[in-house]
Amino acid sequence: MKRQIRITAGAVTALAELNGTATAAAIWDALPFSGEASTWGHEVYFSIPVTIGAEDGRQVVGRGELGYWPTGNAFCIFFGRTPASRGDEIRAASEVNVFGRLVGDPEQFETVRDGDAVTVERAEHKS
Repeated sequence: MKRQIRITAGAVTALAELNGTATAAAIWDALPFSGEASTWGHEVYFSIPVTIGAEDGRQVVGRGELGYWPTGNAFCIFFGRTPASRGDEIRAASEVNVFGRLVGDPEQFETVRDGDAVTVERAEHKS
């Protein structure tokens, strides 16, 4: 069974699917949680109550991928270039553990602003 989550950030609500990593499992087990959005280029991130080390960390990620930033215990939503990007790549500030991917258009996170409330919860999955 796929593990799906619902992310609500400001006026945006999106679904995402978690992968099979230990990071994804730790995040799933900690749900639900809330935070306050910060933005960095085309990335939304916020601190979460999960502490886990690096797991196949990488700095360059794909549009719509979700990453956990061990340095800041943060949940990151990548939807475009960041200040660290080179060319058209999407680059995190430092290595992140990719633990899932948004379902649908990641560009909707463009409307999220610093200070917006963010809530992440388990979503019912319809087979």
